[in-house]
Amino acid sequence: MLLHIPQVLTPTEVADIRQALALEGWVDGLLSTGPQAARVKRNQQLDPASPAFAPLSQRIAQALNRHPMFVSAVLPHTMLPPMFNRYECGGHYGNHIDNTIQTHRVNAQKVRTDVSTTVFLSSPDEYEGGELIAEDSYGTHEIKLDAGDAIVYPSTSLHRVEPVTRGMRVASFLWAQSLVRDAWRRAMLFDLDMTILKLRHQLGDAAEVVALTGHYHKLLQQWAET
Repeated sequence: MLLHIPQVLTPTEVADIRQALALEGWVDGLLSTGPQAARVKRNQQLDPASPAFAPLSQRIAQALNRHPMFVSAVLPHTMLPPMFNRYECGGHYGNHIDNTIQTHRVNAQKVRTDVSTTVFLSSPDEYEGGELIAEDSYGTHEIKLDAGDAIVYPSTSLHRVEPVTRGMRVASFLWAQSLVRDAWRRAMLFDLDMTILKLRHQLGDAAEVVALTGHYHKLLQQWAET
């Protein structure tokens, strides 16, 4: 499931984060890349050793965790600390698939990467190119969102970032291990949860809505890995 999540960050939050990032040192994105991806990756990343990294990363994580749509879609078990990248002067990232298992930089825990997330920090009119291209069973999708919006998609998806030919594209990105490993089951639970919310808005806590909510939690109990 590829899902656009609007307004993860407010314009004020985006401006504050961008201002902080502008004052920090950036390093070559190849420093965090395996040998296969290194052949197609040309960008910069905020150094995790930077004093600003931890508070900015935590700010992104908190914003995502308070957004009901993100929580419903991802059902996060463990989130890796959000990172930051930027593309300019032809910077790009060719076709690749994210590593299936990654190590949490804080506690060294091994994390299965079920869901990838990009939070856009640049407005579309700030740069040309830089589209996130993701492929799934429904075809190829081109994503270029407003600053503060996020896109989530299965980490097994083949994806790339097109060359930035003007301006600068800044974003935060992260991976999460979901309580529900299977992407189809996560999508079904998300659709069911969204349907329940709509029915509750129309009918309140009618008996049918409560019953449907019970079915949701029974499915989550069957499929969740804790």
